[in-house]
Amino acid sequence: MIQIKPVSDLRNKFPDIEKIVNEGEPVYLTKNGYGAMVVLSLEAYSRLTDGVESAFDEADRMAMEDKTRLSHEEVFSGLRRRVNG
Repeated sequence: MIQIKPVSDLRNKFPDIEKIVNEGEPVYLTKNGYGAMVVLSLEAYSRLTDGVESAFDEADRMAMEDKTRLSHEEVFSGLRRRVNG
């Protein structure tokens, strides 16, 4: 179940939020009724970011081997096509 809490709970009810994130669930924090941030456990954050640095390294290697360059528009329109089908 999605956990949405006011940002003040981060200070006032830290143990409750810590328990939720340690169970593997993110907690969405709001400020004045609007989304402000997400709190994740270190493990959940690591799962999200694992491989990003190695993907950047691989992209750098590929860029050194291939002189083809794409514009910002070409890259993101291609990504949008792949994501949206």
